[in-house]
Amino acid sequence: MPQPAPRIDRRPPAIFLMGPTATGKTALACTLAERFPLELVSVDSALVYRGLDIGAAKPDAATLRRYPHALIDIRDPSDAYSAAAFREDALAALQAITARGHVPLLVGGTGLYFRALERGLSAMPAADPALRERLRAEATRVGWPALHARLAARDPDAAARIRPGDAQRIQRALEVVALSGATLTQLHARRSPRLPYRVLKLALVPAERTALRERIAARFDAMLAAGFLDEVGRLRARGDLQPELPALRAVGYRQAWEHLDGRASATAFRQRAIDATRQLAKRQTTWLRAELDARVLDPELAATPAIASAALRQFLPVPAA
Repeated sequence: MPQPAPRIDRRPPAIFLMGPTATGKTALACTLAERFPLELVSVDSALVYRGLDIGAAKPDAATLRRYPHALIDIRDPSDAYSAAAFREDALAALQAITARGHVPLLVGGTGLYFRALERGLSAMPAADPALRERLRAEATRVGWPALHARLAARDPDAAARIRPGDAQRIQRALEVVALSGATLTQLHARRSPRLPYRVLKLALVPAERTALRERIAARFDAMLAAGFLDEVGRLRARGDLQPELPALRAVGYRQAWEHLDGRASATAFRQRAIDATRQLAKRQTTWLRAELDARVLDPELAATPAIASAALRQFLPVPAA
């Protein structure tokens, strides 16, 4: 009996280039954009904000002129930006790139954004500033672990995923319950459609972490030399920004704000910022290990750009530029 013909996947292609911070994602993305008809889309929760440049390792102006990235500098630091907003913006960017006959290459380290784009999101209620302020005030009185215990009583599955000290996620989970009457777990079951693209996932993950730890420290010292504290000082001088804002909870910015407040010495600030960045890289690596369909590349290997290029040639239905 003749075998049925294989089903052709007619969805347009997209590339995910993922990895922990300081693994050279931007450099590899730009190299690939030289070789293939790609357009770049940033997947980074800090790069969406204007004015977060040095500390967020934003590509410099010359790089962005030569290799434009969608979804960089699209929000003021006073604004909130969510995974849902990212998904909406990213889908619009992907559709525009595909319409131009190019292939989107999404590059960054914010795993929540990649997952929201690929798998969809549930219909979450919009943020309520007044409710958030009440929750923050209550946490000041009783502590975030007490609010985490309240969450555990309402939504034990969500509480099991959220650390007792993770103020942002506890606050959001309780806000969702108060506004919708449903739990995060219930709303996650009602998700939007999955991404209508076929995706090649490339993950830059060092085989050995020592080099990454050292590179994180060296990069932070370079940020300090480039004027990172002056950058944070300008943000503080605006007068309308508070350290609780999502933009300013980015690693490095939170610690710099504390230092400029006089709550940490220069030495302590530097070490705390480096430690926080290393912890972020560890969490990002853990998340990537769950992406079983990703092709893992070691950024320390000189052959990595060639290996990535070979993967794209096999995946893309278009010739190299």
